[in-house]
Amino acid sequence: MRGSITRIAVAAMAVGALAAGCGGGDKPIGSATSAGNPSSSASTGGGSGQYKKGGTVTIANVGGQTWPCQFNPFNPAVNQEALGFVYEPLTFVNVLKAGATTPMLASGFTWSPKKDSIVFTIRDGVKWSDGQAFTADDVVYTFTRMKEEPALDLYSLWTGAGLTSVTAAGNKVTFKFKAPAEPYFFNFANQVGIIPKHVWSTGEAASKPATWADPKPVGTGPYTVESCSSNNISYVANGTYWQAGKPYLQKVQYPAYLDNNPANLDLASGKAQWGGQYIPNIDNFYKSKSPENNYWFPPTANVAIVPNNDPSRKVTSNLAIRQAIAYALDREQISKIGESGYQPAANQTGVVTPTFNKYFDQSALTTAGYDKPNQDKAKQLLQSAGYSSSNPLKLSIITVTGYTDWDASLAVVKQQLAGVGIELTIQDLQQQSYNQKLFNGDYDLAYSSQSGGPTPYYELRQLLYSKNTAPIGKTASSNYSRYSNPAVDKLFDQYAGADPDTQVKLIKQISSYMIKDVPVIPTTESVDWYQYNTKDLAGWPTQDDPYAQPAPYNIPDVGQVLTNLYSKSAQK
Repeated sequence: MRGSITRIAVAAMAVGALAAGCGGGDKPIGSATSAGNPSSSASTGGGSGQYKKGGTVTIANVGGQTWPCQFNPFNPAVNQEALGFVYEPLTFVNVLKAGATTPMLASGFTWSPKKDSIVFTIRDGVKWSDGQAFTADDVVYTFTRMKEEPALDLYSLWTGAGLTSVTAAGNKVTFKFKAPAEPYFFNFANQVGIIPKHVWSTGEAASKPATWADPKPVGTGPYTVESCSSNNISYVANGTYWQAGKPYLQKVQYPAYLDNNPANLDLASGKAQWGGQYIPNIDNFYKSKSPENNYWFPPTANVAIVPNNDPSRKVTSNLAIRQAIAYALDREQISKIGESGYQPAANQTGVVTPTFNKYFDQSALTTAGYDKPNQDKAKQLLQSAGYSSSNPLKLSIITVTGYTDWDASLAVVKQQLAGVGIELTIQDLQQQSYNQKLFNGDYDLAYSSQSGGPTPYYELRQLLYSKNTAPIGKTASSNYSRYSNPAVDKLFDQYAGADPDTQVKLIKQISSYMIKDVPVIPTTESVDWYQYNTKDLAGWPTQDDPYAQPAPYNIPDVGQVLTNLYSKSAQK
């Protein structure tokens, strides 16, 4: 499956040195060190331009839909085709390398001693793809629009992170916050694509910025959109790109796939060289087809059943029901059967292990009884809620058509829930229909996955922070369960100003609410699905050189990979 939708740029976030998996053979496993943001950084930037230009990469990554040919970087449903390709952030933060930073549109930054303000030095000599100059005003405009149009503020920077102003003076841009804001660096510096003021301040882009299609995006990134149809996006190298000599590859082809199977066939045959796919029996189906076929699956976040916690949903907002589902699941079986063991079993705390072991509270999990399946407990809870074999609970769960591993996992879930008296109906939906229902809260249960971050804080904040949700019928930015708990919000708000030891304690407290309130029910740990072919292309991220999250659905990491790839045949 693809990590899309739910990986809303959010899709993609997580830090910690994920020493994971293997580049071409063994099962994926992972571990990590803690992450942290440096207090300052500076660079003259730019690429080395050490390779000759030429070549093409084709991406195979199931989206579960044909392409809508929209590239609005503020629209979570389409921004995975825009960020990194066309739009770029101020700074790149490497989730797989303890939060190491790479200067992008900002050549450097400096935090204040209290970490409540930060000054970015905006890079000189950068041009938008239409030839106009990129300036500090573009940065101010981007963040100001996010304040004026809350739907653009995907990370609640103005409403939750305490951002109070973004101002420019010459080539310096200053961000001020109400309180220490270092944990939000990952969001505002790394995940927000800077937009051109001269384009977005007129017409529909100005009047409807959240829904504007942005069909011909103007960005600073390594590629521009050459053409787009429902079946394929063709990107071409940006001839005025600011990193000298880059990108090396002159074209990127991104076919639309509705199902894993044709995408997997294209990867195995070498027709596509870069995959973000679940491939059953991958050693036989993919690896054995060519010595140049490789894979690596670093773990980063969770795949979960997301109950609708809104009080209007009488069944799934009932704690006993959510607890019954959580107790009924055998997560090891879901991992083994649904994900071929490639994705490890998750746990109810929501903390990915062993990646973030120091934040994981095993004793709390064991005390609550969620360390193993307990179908008797699940049946008792259902009885307390008025359900029995003669009055079974009937629920539906939405998922994305074509995500065959999710289909397999949900088949296991359905069987396990049937054992306690829950009749589960699985609704396979096209991506756009799924997104609409998920974002607007039009569902009982959803199968979903979001990206992580440098610590569990980032994923948990996406899932649980009330300012990331919205009333039913309105688009939530990431808290799709509609969970709201002032006590949990308070813990998130304390995190930014806390010392590292206290931050660990806060995460354990927050994860205790995952056990107590069961707002989300993790099933397996999400990995970066990543296949790569080295017959003609080199420069790939690997376990030994994890310079970016490797799956093509990770944003803005995809831009880092694209600017490092080069064609071997073009060097002759």
